[in-house]
Amino acid sequence: MIQYSQTGQLDRVAGQIAAPLAADPGIELHVETLRPLQAFPFPWPFLTFFDAFPESAHMKPGPLAPLTLTGDEDFDLVILPYQIWFLAPAQPVAAFLQHPVAARLLKGKPVVTVIACRNMWLLAHEKLKGLLAATGARLIDNVVLTDPGPTLATFFTTPAWLIWGRKRGFWGMPDAGLSEAQIRGCVRFGRALRDALHEDRERGDAPLLAGLGAVRADARLLVSEKAGTRSFYLWGKLIMAAGGPGAAARKPLLLLYVLFLLALIVTVVPVSLTLQALLRPLFRGWLTKMTAQFERPSGSATDRLPLYDD
Repeated sequence: MIQYSQTGQLDRVAGQIAAPLAADPGIELHVETLRPLQAFPFPWPFLTFFDAFPESAHMKPGPLAPLTLTGDEDFDLVILPYQIWFLAPAQPVAAFLQHPVAARLLKGKPVVTVIACRNMWLLAHEKLKGLLAATGARLIDNVVLTDPGPTLATFFTTPAWLIWGRKRGFWGMPDAGLSEAQIRGCVRFGRALRDALHEDRERGDAPLLAGLGAVRADARLLVSEKAGTRSFYLWGKLIMAAGGPGAAARKPLLLLYVLFLLALIVTVVPVSLTLQALLRPLFRGWLTKMTAQFERPSGSATDRLPLYDD
């Protein structure tokens, strides 16, 4: 298992998945925790938070501290939990997948990805799939866990958690992040992977977590994700031209972008969502197709839940 968690939430998810594997004497589990040379703090100071978006959007992460892995290890299965940063894979995970060790370690290996995020992950996962493909890895499963709170509420609760460390809800809004039930429920994926490994099913191409409600995609968010991704990319390019992370010349541009982003959220986003709601009946077929595409390979079916749920 290769992991990085800034807030600790993803570590808890990964721990639930790893528990059945670690408890099985017939399975040897290695956990590699990624450590950036320049650590990302938590809570994340306001400008430091936004200063991470140019390199995140362009997938130009900072370097990692030396790994304990050499690339010569021969794992049967690799589990890769990751976060979404600015509609892209978190920098430490992107750094690992671009590391020379990853190319040797993952070539031909089956990989299970696990995402924990607010709600937008579709295009970030496409980027991660590209990074995995470049190493020659085989993506056989994907698990997605999203904040169960109302989308409008998470616009406030998620930044409050990341920037000020306030996870508890306020103004009548729910707590930020995943629910305890979501985190505890991840043990079912570990149990299913344990059984699959004993049956050598990881050697095939079929998903190991099908029927366990691994992922529910919301293709209605795709338009917003594309607009946000383009915005992050273009502004990120401009900001990186002013200097590297932490450069004083970036700060005015970052503040300007924050103002632009707030104006966008207040004006353009509501209009866009309204138009999408009105036009949705015309695009029902397309939405169904896109949903099925983004839910691959593990899918949203739940027919095997009784086998692995408590």
